[in-house]
Amino acid sequence: MQKIFLTFFYSGCAPKASGTFGTIAALIPAFFILRYLGSTTLVLLSFLIFLISIRVIDDYEKSTGIHDDKHIVIDEVAGVFLACAIAANASNSLLNFIMAFVFFRLFDITKPSIIGKIDKKVKGGLGVMLDDMAAGLFAGLLSAVIYGILIKFDLLFWDKKLIDLF
Repeated sequence: MQKIFLTFFYSGCAPKASGTFGTIAALIPAFFILRYLGSTTLVLLSFLIFLISIRVIDDYEKSTGIHDDKHIVIDEVAGVFLACAIAANASNSLLNFIMAFVFFRLFDITKPSIIGKIDKKVKGGLGVMLDDMAAGLFAGLLSAVIYGILIKFDLLFWDKKLIDLF
């Protein structure tokens, strides 16, 4: 059961780019949660996963001796849920949903600024989860800001009603 949870239904078991596969797998429930339950529910779920995962990852690391195993993608799930929820508050558009995903992966992979510091200095399950939550926060905010700029300067070249997802 622990492996199913940590690998998000085995999506993290991909031989390469397990974080990306886990994030893509998380987009499916994120879409439906946003569509039917709203962004507040997705934020709350993100924080619930965050809190539960800290202990589960600590137990896993203690039993295996491996810190931040590449197959653990529950951190990506919580982070991208947060990014999508924040972005959806700016707009329920496909563009914003995609931007949240792209920026989340960019921040999760490159770990700029505070995200990298968290990754290096915070140990255990909290460290595994916290850098992805920070990446999700910044990805969601950046998506919302860019979308706002596109709207403000009328740079969206298609009918905005056609891109509403939620």
